[in-house]
Amino acid sequence: MTWYTMGVDLGSTTAKAVIVDDTGTIVAAEVVQLGAVSARAVGVAVDATLAGAGLHAGDISRTISTGYGRKLVASADRMFTEITCHARGAAALRPGVRLVVDIGGQDSKAILVDRDGLVDQFAMNDRCASGTGRFFEVLARALEVEVTDLAELALPGDRSLEVSSMCATFAETEVISLLAQGAAPADISASVHHAVAMRTLGLIAQVGREGPVVMTGGVAKNAAAGSSSPRPCACRSSSSTSRRSPAPSVPPSSPATSIAVIWP
Repeated sequence: MTWYTMGVDLGSTTAKAVIVDDTGTIVAAEVVQLGAVSARAVGVAVDATLAGAGLHAGDISRTISTGYGRKLVASADRMFTEITCHARGAAALRPGVRLVVDIGGQDSKAILVDRDGLVDQFAMNDRCASGTGRFFEVLARALEVEVTDLAELALPGDRSLEVSSMCATFAETEVISLLAQGAAPADISASVHHAVAMRTLGLIAQVGREGPVVMTGGVAKNAAAGSSSPRPCACRSSSSTSRRSPAPSVPPSSPATSIAVIWP
């Protein structure tokens, strides 16, 4: 009999659910966009994931919840903070990782990971949406493009424009002002990405610059977010080995994870 485990992450903007079997292979996963953190979104994500796996709720041996709304997952057997889960997940998918940079919908984190894939220390920006997914949504709206097109717009741009406001509330006004001054949308996007990268490096400095570095969260899908980080600030590599279980097998099309290695 196969042992199935479900993980449910109820974040600030999405609800995610994933099912793995007893070999660590991902069987199915689903991401549901939220209007607000709610138990209903959890139900939608869980039901869709069960359907994708061809399973029923009774087939799940254990359920783990994490994220802002982890206490809303009624079926959870255990709960863990998203910081712990990011560290363990990144260590499983990228053995040897020493630093995890997570940029989610409304906060960002720098998590230092020890040789066993456990959290050593972390720094978190949860009082301001600066540089988060919500911030990029504001930028996309001001530039009148889809948020998924921001990276393609930013990559060829000149990032030398001064972006003084990193507040999601005032960023839209500043972007509109730059457009009125004749700045190219590509240069604005590139400059904002660079400003976000520099702010993220400030967060990293609070925990220490170790490597390899893995970036997680929805913003990890933005190619310009990682490439905007200057190489001279790259973290030092750690060649030490670690004791871990084998990494789970992730299908190429699986939505279960947003993960990118930004500094090898």
